[in-house]
Amino acid sequence: MADLVERQLKESKTIAVVGLSPNPDRDSNRVALYLQKVGYRVIPVNPMVEEVLGEKSYPDLKSIPADIEIDMVDVFRRSELVEPVVDEAIELGVKFIWMQDGVIHDESAKKAEAAGIPVIMDN
Repeated sequence: MADLVERQLKESKTIAVVGLSPNPDRDSNRVALYLQKVGYRVIPVNPMVEEVLGEKSYPDLKSIPADIEIDMVDVFRRSELVEPVVDEAIELGVKFIWMQDGVIHDESAKKAEAAGIPVIMDN
């Protein structure tokens, strides 16, 4: 697992953070802010806000303009809401999917991996 974590972080430049909250007390915000500080471009995906951390927010992955190449999708959503996110990520052909601590959806992880997209889940 450590090798996959390192590979995802080394090979990604642009990360779509699904469920990115504008609230600085939320894990999604803290993680995204850290990612920005160390040089990643963070694309917020949250239909409830227009902008987070200085970046335009999109309602879903498919709404992100085609000229923005997403390397990784970082998921901060309840497990039961993961499947459509993973389906969109597969459709877009992202390189990696990372489901944050407590986010578990085995069926979606298997589907992504079958499509050639490595998944980190609940790590």
